[in-house]
Amino acid sequence: QLSRFELPVEFTEHLPYLLYKPDRNTLEVKALEAACAATHLSAAHLLQRCGALPSTQDYHLQKFLFEHFPKGTDFPPVTLSSWELSTGDELPQATVNAFSIDDATTTEIDDAFSVEKMSNGNWRIGVHIAAPTLGLPRDSSGDKIAAQRLSTVYMPGQKITMLPDSVVQAFTLCADRVCPALSMYIEADGETLAILNYESRVEKIHIAANLRHDTLEPLFNEDTLAAGKLDYPYANELTLLWNLVQKLETVRGKPSDNSTQMDYNFHIESEELLAGHPNDRVSITQRRRGSPIDKVVSELMILVNSEWGKHLAEHGFVGIYRTQQNGKVKMSTVAAPHQGLGVAQYMWSSSPLRRYVDMVNQRQIIAMLRGEEPVYPKNDPALYGVMNDFETMYAIYNEFQRGMERYWCLRWLQQEKIEQVEATIIRENLVKLTDIPLILRVPSLPETVVANTRVQLAIGEIDLLALDVQVRFVGITEATTVETKVGAVC
Repeated sequence: QLSRFELPVEFTEHLPYLLYKPDRNTLEVKALEAACAATHLSAAHLLQRCGALPSTQDYHLQKFLFEHFPKGTDFPPVTLSSWELSTGDELPQATVNAFSIDDATTTEIDDAFSVEKMSNGNWRIGVHIAAPTLGLPRDSSGDKIAAQRLSTVYMPGQKITMLPDSVVQAFTLCADRVCPALSMYIEADGETLAILNYESRVEKIHIAANLRHDTLEPLFNEDTLAAGKLDYPYANELTLLWNLVQKLETVRGKPSDNSTQMDYNFHIESEELLAGHPNDRVSITQRRRGSPIDKVVSELMILVNSEWGKHLAEHGFVGIYRTQQNGKVKMSTVAAPHQGLGVAQYMWSSSPLRRYVDMVNQRQIIAMLRGEEPVYPKNDPALYGVMNDFETMYAIYNEFQRGMERYWCLRWLQQEKIEQVEATIIRENLVKLTDIPLILRVPSLPETVVANTRVQLAIGEIDLLALDVQVRFVGITEATTVETKVGAVC
């Protein structure tokens, strides 16, 4: 039956194991291997011919879920502690109104900003971080879920959140709501914007607006800043923040001018609930990295993550830091320099709705501000367990995201009926396509062609199960070389 591309009824309930964890002692696997040998097809390609795979996209997603979410992605019930009370006292209400800056698809809004003129003429800049730990104490039901998942998993068209939607909705910094927040207020000189002091609080903050990249970027960019255009909401606040973060960048001594690097956004239009249907259409858009929006957010996040890390260390609290020395990035419970960012210490604490390490660090920060004992004392085995587990799973999640982005790049080549593409040589026979974030090996590339050369490639057969495409060198483009930079994840 398999050799005739018919699916035996006995195979139906065993498909995940046949595809992802075959037991060679079973009759089904022996039959499948024999049929693969007879048809010269892999198990996945043969079962696809038998109609056993709902979609090629589903094959990759289910493989990931089989390995890392064997019980599925649904959440068990979660009980939230009331954040309305803070050690018996109501959380104070901030006097400012805050606004967030995020991608249009972001639902886990972790950070927001505020700008206020002080009576002494200085500026008070507020960075406000969502505070889910107020409702998810250590070892609570919600904390155990987050500790198991460790991070939100991203892929084009969908995501698997670290926290249940009920928890996200309770703490996300959504517009027109008063939300609990861990805030850092930065006092800056009214003329020079030199930073004078910091103050951190646990409080309630009113979120006045959620600004989105797609509508904000045409209004807030290098050209409008140079022209002094201030005819859009929060223009004055954003301009002040832009002036501040340029100074912060200079102080760090690490200019983040990534104008030659591109970020890519994937948008999937699906006719059915099942993502990956053959009729789905994917659009891939480019967005230059290092825009004013990017710098405002990234520089302020670097600042609070560095300062909170410093304050924890000064108070004798342990945290989970990201360090970089001699080019190697690693996690540590000891504050140490991050050379790539140019700061004396750096921790992740600004995305607690999406990363478990940030939740752990937020608990420590809040305990420090309240004058309480650390939630995670020194040499707490749980802290080391979180650090090691997070590092492992974060790498796995990122690899899966890259794999799914590769899948949708190949779907785009099929969809657009691309026959030839331009690419830039990274090294040897490794190239990156110009229009989409797809990296390929080109065996036919001449050895004499050097890195950064632009070349034309012919696109051949595309294999969506193997995530591969046959490509052939055609020639060198007229503009022979370009400058390329490879970004690093901090």
